[in-house]
Amino acid sequence: MWATTSLIALALALAADAFAVALCQGAAPGAGMSRALRVGTAFGAAQATMPMIGWIAGLGFLAIMRSLDHWIVLFLLGFLGLRMIREAAGCDPETPRGALAGWALAGAAVATSLDALAAGVTLPTLELPVLLACAVIGAATFLLCTGGVLAGRIASRHVGKYAELAGGLVLIGLGLKIFVEHQFLGA
Repeated sequence: MWATTSLIALALALAADAFAVALCQGAAPGAGMSRALRVGTAFGAAQATMPMIGWIAGLGFLAIMRSLDHWIVLFLLGFLGLRMIREAAGCDPETPRGALAGWALAGAAVATSLDALAAGVTLPTLELPVLLACAVIGAATFLLCTGGVLAGRIASRHVGKYAELAGGLVLIGLGLKIFVEHQFLGA
């Protein structure tokens, strides 16, 4: 029972960053079920894969990753946030704004799942099969992110470009938060 509760709490905690990005994606024009499923799949797959990599790599690789992950997150989320802010300002009304696709979507998925890489080292402490833990983490992220895009779409109807602007600021803030925690607070 304790292991199951811990796994669910871990899955929800690891999905929080991805959920914030998904909300921002829902705020971008043209968000619908297709984007929700694409974002949910990308983030869910990254969140399911990274703990497995962390578990396999063990503590040797973790030390290297911990020294770099906050820089990678700061750069990727900062870049994506600035892009959303610029697009919210309406630089080109003909270009769909804010929708992550291709490498940008993959980059955001990886950036928000770097903490799952470190969490992968701790998976044996849950005393559950590692594949099951990775599947639960991925499924929780998929569900939260798919719902996050749809929730962001509903919110954007009421607040329009302000939701996209706020989404960009949230991404930058999230990158800064992770950077400060890892660089200065030893997280």
